[in-house]
Amino acid sequence: MSEKKEIALFPLRVVAFPGSRVDLQIFERRYIDLVTQSMKSDTGFGICLLKQGDSMADSETKQAIHRTGTCVKIADWDQLESGLLGITVEGINKFVIEDCWQADSGLLHATVEFSATDAVGSQEIPLQDKYSGLVDLLESLEKHPLVEQKNLIIDYDNLWDLGWRLSDLMPLDLEQKQDLLELDDPWQRIEKIEEIVSRLANEV
Repeated sequence: MSEKKEIALFPLRVVAFPGSRVDLQIFERRYIDLVTQSMKSDTGFGICLLKQGDSMADSETKQAIHRTGTCVKIADWDQLESGLLGITVEGINKFVIEDCWQADSGLLHATVEFSATDAVGSQEIPLQDKYSGLVDLLESLEKHPLVEQKNLIIDYDNLWDLGWRLSDLMPLDLEQKQDLLELDDPWQRIEKIEEIVSRLANEV
C-alpha cells in the first residue's frame, strides 16, 4: 500500500530519483534549520523541481513546483571552504503532493503519497537481454570522473536501477528528467529512455 505523510520540501532546479546522490550547498536559515532537524531526527525531506521562481527566500517571482518529487535523506555533510554547509543527499522514495502550504518560517510543507514501488528496496525486476545496449551506456556514464565521485551503488541486473540511473545521469534537460520521474511503470520509463537515446544518436 502507498503511504501518506507530511514532509518538508526543498524546491530546486534539480530532479532526484531513488538512488540518486545530490550535492547541495545550504545557506538560507530555513534550509539550515531543515537540514539540522533532518540530521537530528534521521528523517528525510522532499526535493521538487521548480517550475517557476527561485529557491531563494528573497526571490521576487512566486514559486511554483512540480507535484512529483523524491524524498531524500542526508548521507554526508561538511563545511565548505566558502563557509557554507555542504550536504550530500540520497534519493529514497518517489512521492506525489496532495496538499502543500508555506509555514511561518518560509519553508514549504506538504502532505504526500509515497510510491509503493518507485523506491529504493523495491522488489527487483530482472533485466532482459534486449536492454544490454542501455546497460553498456550506463556503464560508460558511470566511468565519468564526476559520476565516479558519487560512489553510486548500481544493480545492473535490475530494471528499476537501470531506469533511475539513466534518467539521472544522461545529459537531459530538467523537464525531460521530470517527465521520466513521473512515469510509474518501469518498462514505460525504459521505453521512453530508448526513444531518447535513439533520437540523440540520430542527431549526431
